[in-house]
Amino acid sequence: MGLLELKMCDIQGRLFELFSSTIYDEESLVKEFMNSNLARDLDSTYNRMQWAGEEYLLEELIDSSKDRLKEKSKEFSKDVLYWMGYVYRYWHYYTNEESKKIYLQAPFKTMNTNYYFFHTMDVEMAIDDLKEIYKQKK
Repeated sequence: MGLLELKMCDIQGRLFELFSSTIYDEESLVKEFMNSNLARDLDSTYNRMQWAGEEYLLEELIDSSKDRLKEKSKEFSKDVLYWMGYVYRYWHYYTNEESKKIYLQAPFKTMNTNYYFFHTMDVEMAIDDLKEIYKQKK
């Protein structure tokens, strides 16, 4: 994994961390993002959105999905949110799967539940384990 890809993982991690500073439910923000055109743009080989900072990405996400977002009812740890965003982006680079497909395999609740088990693991090992959990549920 190159420096650019690792930087994109960090930006997406910081984007997810910013979700905690909004009035919107973090779970609905993660779901909207992972299924959005914005995530698809970041999945591309090259897209101008890859050069945008996390604050701009957050504005774009909220502007495009405000009517589908729920209001916050529970607080989630910034550490968990950062890890989620980082792993989802790393997953894309590791497997070349689209964000939508990744989210189907490991939705918010799966990531939140498994954070405490996987956050200290090598990222690729955590992704492999998350994929295995998905396969076992099928």
